[in-house]
Amino acid sequence: MGEWDRVFRQHLTLPPHPQRGRARPPPRSTAFRCVLKYLHGAALSQGVQYQLRLSLFDATYHHFFGRTWRSSWQAAGAAPPRSARVMFNEVVYFHTSLNHPSIAAVVEVVMTAGKRDGGSQHLSCGFGIIPLFHGGSEVTDPATEDRALKLYHGTPRALLHPRFQNPVEKNKYMTVMEKSHLQYALKSHQPLEAIFHLLPENLLISGMRTVPGLLPAHGDTGDCLQKPRLMKTVTCSLEGLFIQLYPSLEEFEEELLELLNSDRLLQANTAPDGEEVVVRERRLHVGVHNGLRFVQAPQVAVLVPDMELSPGGCQGVPSSGARDASQALVLRSRIQLSEMVPHPAFRVCFQLEYVFCSKGRAGGKALSGSARSEAADMRSVRWAVWSPVVGTGDTDVVLPLRGGACRGPCQTLMYRTPPSSRQGKHVESGTVQFHVSSDSEEHLVTAAEILCKDKDESKQPPTPSLRVPTPWRVPVSPQGPRLSMSQLVASPQGTGQTLQQDGGITHLEADLGSPDAEPCASDQLRALPFTPLQLPMAAVGLQACSSHMSLSRAALARLHAAGFPDILDRNQEPVEISEPVELGNFNLRLEEADPLQGNEVVLQFLAFGSDAQGSVEGRQPRTVFLTFQFYRFPPVTTPRLQLVSTDGGLATGLAMPAQLLVRVNEDGTLTRPPGLQLKYMVDPAFLRPGEHRWFLRYLAEHSLQIDVWDGDSLLHVGSAAIKLEPLLRQGQTAVRTYHELEVATTEYEPDGTVMGREALRHGALRPLGVRVAVRGRLHLCLANVGHPCDETPEQLASHSRTVTAPDGTVTTPGGSWCSRNAPGGGRTAWARRLVDVDNELEAALRNRRPEGWPKQRAWDLQVIDAYRDHIKGESIYQMLSQAITATRTVHAVLGTAEFFEFALKNPYGVQHTVTIEVDHPELSVILDPREWRHFKELTKSVTPVEEDMFHLRDDLKPQVYLRPGETVHIPFKYQTFSADPAVVAAQGPAGLGTGASENTHSLGKSGTKQAKLIQVSFQVSGGKPIALLRVKVEPQPHVVDQTFRFYHPELTFLKKTIRLPPWHTLPGIPVGVPGGQPEMFVRCSDPDIICETKSLGPGEPQDIFLKVAGGPSPQIKKFFVAIYTDTWLAAPVQIWQFYLHSLQRLDVACTAGQLTRLSLLLRGTAAPRRVQAFTSHPQELEVDPKGAFLLPANGIQDLYIGVRPRQAGSKFIYLNLVDVESHQLVSSWLLCLSCRQPLISKAFEISLPAGGGKGCNKRITYTNPYPSPRFYFLCTNRPDLLQFKEDSFEVAGGEVYTIGLRFAPSQTVGEEEILVHINDHEDKNEETFCVKVLYQ
Repeated sequence: MGEWDRVFRQHLTLPPHPQRGRARPPPRSTAFRCVLKYLHGAALSQGVQYQLRLSLFDATYHHFFGRTWRSSWQAAGAAPPRSARVMFNEVVYFHTSLNHPSIAAVVEVVMTAGKRDGGSQHLSCGFGIIPLFHGGSEVTDPATEDRALKLYHGTPRALLHPRFQNPVEKNKYMTVMEKSHLQYALKSHQPLEAIFHLLPENLLISGMRTVPGLLPAHGDTGDCLQKPRLMKTVTCSLEGLFIQLYPSLEEFEEELLELLNSDRLLQANTAPDGEEVVVRERRLHVGVHNGLRFVQAPQVAVLVPDMELSPGGCQGVPSSGARDASQALVLRSRIQLSEMVPHPAFRVCFQLEYVFCSKGRAGGKALSGSARSEAADMRSVRWAVWSPVVGTGDTDVVLPLRGGACRGPCQTLMYRTPPSSRQGKHVESGTVQFHVSSDSEEHLVTAAEILCKDKDESKQPPTPSLRVPTPWRVPVSPQGPRLSMSQLVASPQGTGQTLQQDGGITHLEADLGSPDAEPCASDQLRALPFTPLQLPMAAVGLQACSSHMSLSRAALARLHAAGFPDILDRNQEPVEISEPVELGNFNLRLEEADPLQGNEVVLQFLAFGSDAQGSVEGRQPRTVFLTFQFYRFPPVTTPRLQLVSTDGGLATGLAMPAQLLVRVNEDGTLTRPPGLQLKYMVDPAFLRPGEHRWFLRYLAEHSLQIDVWDGDSLLHVGSAAIKLEPLLRQGQTAVRTYHELEVATTEYEPDGTVMGREALRHGALRPLGVRVAVRGRLHLCLANVGHPCDETPEQLASHSRTVTAPDGTVTTPGGSWCSRNAPGGGRTAWARRLVDVDNELEAALRNRRPEGWPKQRAWDLQVIDAYRDHIKGESIYQMLSQAITATRTVHAVLGTAEFFEFALKNPYGVQHTVTIEVDHPELSVILDPREWRHFKELTKSVTPVEEDMFHLRDDLKPQVYLRPGETVHIPFKYQTFSADPAVVAAQGPAGLGTGASENTHSLGKSGTKQAKLIQVSFQVSGGKPIALLRVKVEPQPHVVDQTFRFYHPELTFLKKTIRLPPWHTLPGIPVGVPGGQPEMFVRCSDPDIICETKSLGPGEPQDIFLKVAGGPSPQIKKFFVAIYTDTWLAAPVQIWQFYLHSLQRLDVACTAGQLTRLSLLLRGTAAPRRVQAFTSHPQELEVDPKGAFLLPANGIQDLYIGVRPRQAGSKFIYLNLVDVESHQLVSSWLLCLSCRQPLISKAFEISLPAGGGKGCNKRITYTNPYPSPRFYFLCTNRPDLLQFKEDSFEVAGGEVYTIGLRFAPSQTVGEEEILVHINDHEDKNEETFCVKVLYQ
């Protein structure tokens, strides 16, 4: 078997489903590169051999096509924890033009298993489906590199079952293999487009497999398809071609016509009807084949018997008269093949094809094409392949023709060899003879010679052609033999998927030169596949948690004996502190049935305790203030609160378990008693209708987010969150609970990007480290005191989701009457003067009033009469509009869709097309029946759902058709992503004033925000309304699940990628989601912020990308992000709160343990200020001047700073310039440190016991290398673990000095590396010693 036969048989493919090709003409093919990396799972067995098999699948027609690719066998190895992993790292290339969402690649996992007879067998143990396209013809996530493919139990042959549904998530019969996946990468591969003419469509091939026509890969990779390089082509010409058929041309054609005519009568099941099949034309297809496909579409030439070329020969179809035995089919022209490549697998293929037609009874002539309705019949009868002879030039070639049941390159059925063979086998089907010559000086040589030559000339590799070959087109010659009927009514069949031609039959007497390529240059630059990626950060934010006690009993006794004011119930009795009940154990009906509907919510802030670790890392506050917002009350910024120890002394700045919060007066004195108490009066008499239920839901589901700020430096100390559920009284008259909350801050590593190949490496995208540091603990009491209410709160009239249109009864407008409750249960109304009702009338009566009472009276009556005539039309229109107006109240929550239906009735006796107009974008008509059905399932509505109910006009206004008197339900959805401006107003240190001036807040009518009104009009032709809908939107507070706070340079974009944890770990996710992992969606409350989500593949976490424009310093931007798991965004499962602090940026490059000095330029304001600089890390950042100083008006002054970082790496330090008199923030800086590690000159090791003790004293020596005396300073990166006997010393030149070290005990077992920095008199690092301490 030759090289061509081996390649051809190994790469035979199964064609796609016949219906797929008929749907539309094939578009341009898309190239893919798939990397199968490793198989990981608990179901794998160590030591067992595994193999991956990849196939293409059409889910629409349940059809596999192409050819299955098989990987090498690999053994499974151990992988933590308690699972196995099989490494493959094999690359597969392919291209397809079937760009439909149902086209996918199916991966099958096969293992070897033993049999009872001692042999082995292959068993399928799972499969997965890789989607190739989505949403039309777009490639699935071309930018995503690494993905994890979930596997299903069983064999991929299950996809052929008739109950299989697409997408896979809808199939309840398919079971996911838990804790098992295949790691792979799939992306489009543009370099493969240059070899589409060498690689057939839908053929999956490994990069290590040799493709005929390509040069070997550079380097040691062996992947010739990653950057393919074409071999040089050689042009050769074939002339003098003729074909002889066995035993003669006449006998061959007579037997062929007889068999075809018998087959025609057999298929028609008729007797001989006088018609017969005759030969209309003889064709020869000549093309170059590389074993995989035709390099270009084969050229088609017309053959004629040699007798017709003689001078006496006729020009018609040869008759059945006697012919010479040597009669042959002759080609009258020359064939030029320019795509030939000297490779063993390249062959020239010949295919002989006959065109037949039926000859009628009359005249014994064949009917013309215009007289018959059927197309001509084309049959392939013989074929042959020829390989160039090594090292030869011009030569004559004789090839045997093949036929019968044998696969050929044209993928067609061939006429079998007649059974009565009297010749040898090599000529039993005939021969083709021709003369070959090369137009170039080079002769055809073997591929081995070309490869050797390429290796020798590696410095000058051949330049591959980047032009995709166009289909072969040859202009039709106006001269030569007649055009056949098959040219006009038939298209070539049986030439396989690689044979495509545009011009039909072409006679080769015309110019055979290949046409010029069409210009396809584009001005659009194409993006490189290696794009920079934003490193994700872990989604670690502030979450509400239950409080826990950390104080000792003695500290609690001192705290509660400090004299905090009592919280009194409605009987003026102190409310005792009770233990908080377990969260989630509450009864909402019990709250609604409580006779004490009034709620007096009390927040009592008691003390703040500094954390020991926080005292080491940063400055401990002496005064603090708090910011928060409760329900829909205005945001609160408390006054400055002094931290006072429980023994009465002021805060010392050291770590204290609990320090009392005492309010500071304007003169600097302290207010007694200690603590800060805020009261919120929630009286149902002043709430909106139905709002009492929402307030109870707020207490049950929400948490209170509290930010703690340093009152002196205005730096953010940390945040705390507490669940408000303990405020539910559950039938009690009053409740009071004590809580101790952790005040924590979140620190993120600086941003970074991964470029090039590093970004595509598996495991490169690990999330950034997030460090949560506890800065202290906030002690507070929550209390709720019940009060009776004079009026019963009005509940929602109905919980129905359907709004019914009014019946047309005209009622008196409510604005003209004022009603009061009568003692007897009836209602009494008092008339009101017109001037008290209408302001416009009152203004008209006051203008130009005449003198005198009679004239004034007459003037007023005339004005009133004229005013009535003026507003009569408008009043009538308002009365009629009110008769057809229905009202719906919607309690809107950020991100949550409120669904309801409106029952629209056609009041007329004729049909109408009703146009729906909505005057607000947040209220919309649900047009998609799938979305309508989804919301009805959520709300348990029983009204019917109609398909294709609405028609969209050109202006995108929906229309619905109504029959006479018909009633339909119109689905509406209100959803807002815009937060309340009072909520969005960021609270922070920019403007700290007097704080909360009143300790008691109430929701009065004056404080009630006006509800938003949306008008919906249902109009028939002419703009006439038949119904009106008024939607009253009342905003409600929303849940905040996590809080993130970022500090970023001013006037720049913040770009953050936040990695979500696995979806099932998110609070609020419903249990038992069908179809496995749901797709997540995000929406932002600020439309100017780019917010989107990206998935890394099945079973992998998802990333949320944010792009926020920062403002000028010290602006704070606040926004919210809602996270959804359903496609229709019905209700968010999480709402995240973000703060962006814009600061002035200063980049500092420094060395750990060494002082780096720089200065900042301060510009004065319009008035002189007394200011002071504060820093978040005073141990690492020094400022000069340290205390308060005067900043002159409109002046310029330098602020000197010194940076001495303790740890190497990147770090952020915050610097605030504060007005110490008004406590206003003047300026703020963000110092971005890039710190490098100093050179270690000596290393020591010491072992110390862990768990307490008195520590240990050690000594090390240092020799002054200079000849003169020097003064040195000592510092360390761990002052909590190491102290020096002397922080500085002086040593003479060349002398030795002993440094005393004091190691503090450690409570934990482990290893610590402590650096000892020896700096000179300018605080420059001379030497650094490293002491490795082993705590055992």
